[in-house]
Amino acid sequence: MGNYSIDEFIRQTKQDERENDYFELETPRILEVNLKDLVWAKAGSMISYTGQIKFEREKMLEHGLGKMFKKALTGEGTSLMKAQGNGRLYLADQGKKITIFDLNNESITVNGNDLLAFEPTIEWDIQLMRKVAGMMSGGLFNVTLKGKGRVAITSHYEPLTLLVRPGEPVITDPNATVAWSGHLTPEFKTDISFRTFIGRGSGESIQMEFSGEGFVIVQPFEEVYNATSPST
Repeated sequence: MGNYSIDEFIRQTKQDERENDYFELETPRILEVNLKDLVWAKAGSMISYTGQIKFEREKMLEHGLGKMFKKALTGEGTSLMKAQGNGRLYLADQGKKITIFDLNNESITVNGNDLLAFEPTIEWDIQLMRKVAGMMSGGLFNVTLKGKGRVAITSHYEPLTLLVRPGEPVITDPNATVAWSGHLTPEFKTDISFRTFIGRGSGESIQMEFSGEGFVIVQPFEEVYNATSPST
């Protein structure tokens, strides 16, 4: 296993030369964007491209003053970049698994660190979690995306989707929570009595509680966010 001739390795790992969709999984951890106009992507996520593509980091007022203030208040450290042109663009984020959603006038809320790319037809907004202020350190913030178009998110390893039903709330660790139904609003809560049991390593007892009807996507990994670190 892992022993190839050069020709065999090229045949098994070369890019797909066929005309593909706008978003296509080249591998489970590499997103191919067949770019004909522009795409918004996580800054630093480009690993390769062909054709004529120009990259530009999101400007301070690119999406309006309101979103700039929200980004400042949430302390988020992840920036977007705009890729514009014509060609094939390959995106990845630290080897994380990629999932593509094709929204049809639907909405989904994604942890900002797990948002990889989205079409310009998608409307988005940063969600302020007022009740989490002072409860968690780091840059936990969320982005709600809605409309028609594709959205690519990432997760460490295989994600698990938990169904939220009326009267059956779902409780999650914020550091393991990737995304959820756009209409759900989680409540943040603490439980001092479980401080030494909940949260590997840190001993934190902060939890997210989802009530109503919808879904929550979690990953088998507790990601630690640092608002002061530069995006990757």
